This record gives sequence, C-alpha cells and structure tokens, in this order.
Amino acid sequence: MDLSGFPDLVVIYLGMRVNRLTGIKTLLGFGPRISSSAAAQPEGLLVHETIVYSLFPPHVGMRQYWRNLESLLTWTRSEPHRLWWKSFLKDSGGTGFWHETYFRRGGMEAIYDDIPEAIGFMRFAPAVPARGGMFGAASRAGQAHATAAVISEQELYDGQQPEAPSSHVLESRKMPLLTDAT
Repeated sequence: MDLSGFPDLVVIYLGMRVNRLTGIKTLLGFGPRISSSAAAQPEGLLVHETIVYSLFPPHVGMRQYWRNLESLLTWTRSEPHRLWWKSFLKDSGGTGFWHETYFRRGGMEAIYDDIPEAIGFMRFAPAVPARGGMFGAASRAGQAHATAAVISEQELYDGQQPEAPSSHVLESRKMPLLTDAT
C-alpha cells in the first residue's frame, strides 16, 4: 500500500457500548446522526466505516481515516459534533464511549468514558483521569490545535476534584479515563 500521499494520515476507531437499557435509545439516536454527518463528507474525511463489536451487550462503532489531525479536530469542534460530544459528556444516556487514535507520523491517544470493562489499550496500559494535559485529544497526542476543546475541563468537572480510577472501571460520569500510549 503506497501511503506516501498521506504523510499526516490519522486513523481513529470509535465505539459506543450500551451499559443500561436506556442506552439502546441513546445508541439508536446517535447512529443515524453520525451516518448523516459522515455522508456529508466533512473536509479531510477519507473513509468512514461502521463496525459491530458485539451484539450483546450492543457495542457498535466506526473506523475513520482522516487526511490529517487538523481536519479531524476542526470537524470535532464544529456542529453537529460539538453539540453531541458536549451533551454526551454531561449525560451518557446509559452508554459508554471510547476512541483510539493512531497517527502515521507516530503516536497514539485514547479515551474511555463509562466503559465498565477493560478494552483496547485499557487491557494493558494504565488508565488515568482525563485532567490537565491529558484532557483533550490534541494535547494527549502531543499536538497543538488553534481552537479550544469542545468543552473545557472546568466546565465538565465544575470544580470537582478528580477521583482515583478503580482498576479500569469508570465509576463517575465526571471523570473520563484515558490511556496515554504515545
């Protein structure tokens, strides 16, 4: 495979897992909106593929190939993604969400929010609270971005102190766990 024309290629795997019965409604609500958004071909999105990780519990996701991190981050900070993510972080609606990002130029980053069992990097790398320099995807990846994250750390946590993660299980909606695999 000749990827020389894509020196800044970014591959991101995403997943949403139903944790409670109410999560089925959340999952079914997000699916069509995400598909519509990808079908609109945001600038820099090369390929969008749907993945079914498991039927029970329902756990679906996608793999996306982006021309570069700038394109991906610009899209995540635009409508409708910005509103989805901000809303989800405040109330997961009975689901858990995760993503793992891989950079052709090197490095990886990930976040796991309300994922009750270790998956992906969580199976072998320590999970830490998403605070400070580990809060946003760009900073976890060691990349600068011109605009702020979708939601600020202060806005999300609203003055709460970080809780210590219990194994790799996220107990609180206010404390996403992540792994830094760079």
